[in-house]
Parts: sequence; structure tokens; C-alpha cells
Amino acid sequence: MNTLAIPPAQRDALARWLDHLRALDAAAAHTVTAYARDVTGFLAFLAVHHGESEGLSAIAKVDQSDLRAWMAHERERKISSRSLARELSAVKNFIAWVADRETIDATAVLSTRGPKFRRKLPRPLSVDGARDMIAQVGAQAREDWIAARDIAVLTLLYGCGLRISEALNLTGTAHPLPDTLRIHGKGGKERLVPTLPAAREALARYAQLCPYDLAATAPLFRGTRGGPLNPRLIALVMEKARMQLGLPATATPHAMRHSFATHLLSAGGDLRAIQELLGHASLSTTQAYTAVDAARLMEVYEKAHPRA
Repeated sequence: MNTLAIPPAQRDALARWLDHLRALDAAAAHTVTAYARDVTGFLAFLAVHHGESEGLSAIAKVDQSDLRAWMAHERERKISSRSLARELSAVKNFIAWVADRETIDATAVLSTRGPKFRRKLPRPLSVDGARDMIAQVGAQAREDWIAARDIAVLTLLYGCGLRISEALNLTGTAHPLPDTLRIHGKGGKERLVPTLPAAREALARYAQLCPYDLAATAPLFRGTRGGPLNPRLIALVMEKARMQLGLPATATPHAMRHSFATHLLSAGGDLRAIQELLGHASLSTTQAYTAVDAARLMEVYEKAHPRA
């Protein structure tokens, strides 16, 4: 697709929209990059599809048939339903922003439905699996302080529901771990997460053994040479541990966060409260865990139900 065909007015509108996302919506950098790519592709298609060079007036003329033609084009490129749904969301977001500023009625366009797809269910570990994973990463480390570090990281993921990026973005100010931790999540959104005694104890032991000065402004978790801990190292540590434990390939750092949410729900946790703890913008994202819980109940039922 020839991106040079995009009219300057549309390029300018796209740049201003992306600035808006960064400044006002505090969108994460990778989200802005993905949106820029998705909308650029759509505008390039539109320029070729219409066969003429128009400015923002082309946006005003976009209708459902244009969107369907674009989606068909994306399908020909072997774009998955999930990815196409994401692209359509970005395009509709951009059109809505332009429509609001240009007094365009985009109601019909914005009602265009995206492709249906089955959302992948989170793949949590069992309670025993999560505990075994934490124990194993500690047992396989060569140095005591590294064992304490890896245990502390995984305990934060499982005990507090943190993303790996959130845990590794913590600085020395998080030590000693308070009863409530302020987390800066996706899009710069803040949330308060209560901490468990196990997490506070794990972090205290790591801080005691760590050979580096955990200054307030420095990264809390360190690599072997004292620099910030690379998330890939935690993934590799878990990969080795899951092979030792016979756990599936889905036993990743993010699976510890999935386990946190699933086990809370299984214990009777409120879905809205879990949404707040995880920092999900939409409840629909959190609701995926209800499907996981239901699936687990059915597995138990199938195994325990007496058969004639």
C-alpha cells in the first residue's frame, strides 16, 4: 500500500490525533504506534480506493461500504479476525475524533461491526502450580540473592496481580513494601494494590541479600551486574522452572497475573474489585476470568460426577 498517496490534510489530522492520545488520554507508547500503523494503512487504502486525492472531505464521505471494502482488503492480506477487529477499533476512533472537530455525522460508520472472533481465555496455573513455580525459581538460582530476587518478582505477580513491566518498574521507594502499593499501569493509569505479608517478606529478604544499593530513584530489581532487571530473564527463569515441574508452555510471567485473578474469583472475589486490582479499563476484559472459572468447574464436574 502506497502511504505517500495519503493527502497532507489527512496526515496532519492523524498526527494531531496521535498527539491527542499521548497528551490527553495518556495512551501507552506501543498503543500509539499500533494505532498509527492501523490508521495509516486505512488512509492509504482509502486514497487508492477512491482513486482521487482528497483532504478531510474524504473522511466525511466514508461510509459502511468503504469500511467493508477495506476489511475485505485486509482479509486478503491474511489479517486475523482479532487483528482486524483491533484495526477497525483504531480507525473508528480516529474517524470519531475527526467527525467531532469537523461537524461530521459519522453515526452510520461508527456502527459498523467488526469481525467476530473467539477471545482466547487466560491460562492460569493451579494454586499448587503457582506455589511450585515460585519455589522452583528460587531453588534453581545459583546465588542466594538472585533466588530471593526471582521469588520476590513472582510473588508480586501472583500475590498482587502485577504485570511484569509494573513489577520491574518499581524503584527503591517500594522498599520496605507498604500495605498498599501505588502502581502506574498501562496508559499511565494509577491504581492502589494491597500487598500480602508473603510479598512484603519476599521483598524484604531480597533487599537484605541484594549486593547493590537500592536507592529511592533506582530500579528495585537488579540484574547480575547491577543494572535494571530485564523481563526476558524472568521469562527464561520460568521457562526452565516449568520444564522441571512439567508445566505447560503457557506458564509465563503473565500467567502468574492470570492466576491471581482466577484464584481470587474462585474464592468469591467481586468482579469489579478484581477489575480495579488488575487495572483493567473495561470490565469485559476482567469477565474473561469468569469463563475460566466456569471451565474449571466443568472439569471438576466431569471428573467427579458419578456415571452409570
